[in-house]
Amino acid sequence: MPLNKEQKAASVEEISTLLEQSPTVYLTNYSGLTVAQSNELRKRFREAGVKYHVLKNTLVRLAMDRKGGFDGVYEYLNGPTAVAFSEDPSTPARVLKKFLTDQNLQLPELKAAFIDGAVYGGDARDTLTKRESQQELIGDIVGLLLSPAANVVGALQAQGSNLVGILKTISEREAA
Repeated sequence: MPLNKEQKAASVEEISTLLEQSPTVYLTNYSGLTVAQSNELRKRFREAGVKYHVLKNTLVRLAMDRKGGFDGVYEYLNGPTAVAFSEDPSTPARVLKKFLTDQNLQLPELKAAFIDGAVYGGDARDTLTKRESQQELIGDIVGLLLSPAANVVGALQAQGSNLVGILKTISEREAA
């Protein structure tokens, strides 16, 4: 059933909001999936915090035009398209890869990914799965920031224990 003008406008507005909230957008070709497989994939995306919707290409393009900066993605907006919106760049790729492996499938295939202004083609799925998540990057940065402090504390403790050992040895010699 075709959408009327008000429904289209509401859909474009909803897609625009999702684009504003999500620096990562994956376009997939979902054709060939059974209803059960499609529902399982949606469930996995939902559990991972990714919003996954089957959308009309023209409405997605209108929303992308409204936001701007998606010119490199337009060539992938053809055929059946489901869009994954995420805050983390690697989560959708990881979910897709695990789903394909678990289900022993070739679909859905990645058409393209738009991550912080960069466009990745469908052949980049494995590369995208290897990207560190935002939480992993934050953990690495915190570890790097804490590392010098831990080294200083360790050096001070080591020097203190060496000094205690020396004083103990001297006091034992004097006592003997």
